[in-house]
Amino acid sequence: MYNRMTFITLVFLFGQQAYTQTCCSGGVPLSNNLGMSNEGKGSFQLGLNYDYNNLNTLNAGSNTLDDDSRERNTNSVLLGIGYAFSDRFSIESLFTWVNQTRTITQFGNESLTETTGIGDAVLLVKYAFPNVLGAETVLSIGVGAKAPFGRSDLTTDQGIQLTADLQPGSGAWDGLGWLSFSKGLGFRPSATLSASFIYRLTGENDEYLNNTSVYEFGDVIQGNLGYTDQFLLFNTVFNPGIVFKYRKAKEDRINKVDLPNTGGEWVFVRPELSAQINPNIAITTRLELPLYSFVEGTQLTPTLRVTAGMTYKFKVKNDNLINVSE
Repeated sequence: MYNRMTFITLVFLFGQQAYTQTCCSGGVPLSNNLGMSNEGKGSFQLGLNYDYNNLNTLNAGSNTLDDDSRERNTNSVLLGIGYAFSDRFSIESLFTWVNQTRTITQFGNESLTETTGIGDAVLLVKYAFPNVLGAETVLSIGVGAKAPFGRSDLTTDQGIQLTADLQPGSGAWDGLGWLSFSKGLGFRPSATLSASFIYRLTGENDEYLNNTSVYEFGDVIQGNLGYTDQFLLFNTVFNPGIVFKYRKAKEDRINKVDLPNTGGEWVFVRPELSAQINPNIAITTRLELPLYSFVEGTQLTPTLRVTAGMTYKFKVKNDNLINVSE
């Protein structure tokens, strides 16, 4: 009887995922919000961001379907903390809170599913190599991990565990590799060309569906190429920029079997603007729009993402700090 009920539950959940799976392009935007700058030995940074991600485009492969009956929204609050032990060695952490809603409208009836809770967290250790690739260049590398702080066992009112893409947490440890490069442009001293690369090696949640299954999100590769400049207006320094982002996610797996309607690749354009209110406080806004997407099977895919936040920087006295050799 137990095995039969487990089978029925799995069929029900797979049926939901076949039409509403969005875990490869929704969820908490961890990778988007990593990469605090190293402001020099003893510098400490706090960043608080709000991120809104709307998925209201149904794709089959690269084709957009004429179907607006499904919608996903993710609202995230992200707290970033960074500290530089030296001009080269620094650490960065990211803590998250997430609210997700899924709305399905069929035959005049609307079904809403909502989850809220603390999400997963990230710790990243970084090391910078200034001028290693020429004057006015900085190459940085980082390694880290995503810790499963968030719950991954939330259930519906009927007691049925929600699918993995609606959970605040993943229930698994992930490994992270990070690479960043920036170069000042000689023809315009205020301009910078930058690029970054992030690879997330996902772990397994072996407590999925009340310990009956093993779930693994697909590994993710993300690359960014951006240009930023600077101008002064009303005694305030503004930094406009534009970033092109490429993201590729492998298919999710359950019990070592690829899960249909997961995985794909996307290209986005992200205009952004930051304002340096004073030497310690900066405000940043970003708008992210899809240029191209190819999904495996049929999936909701991102329609619009907006991020806004503030970063506070200050120096810590170095008298009693550990001196890390450069």
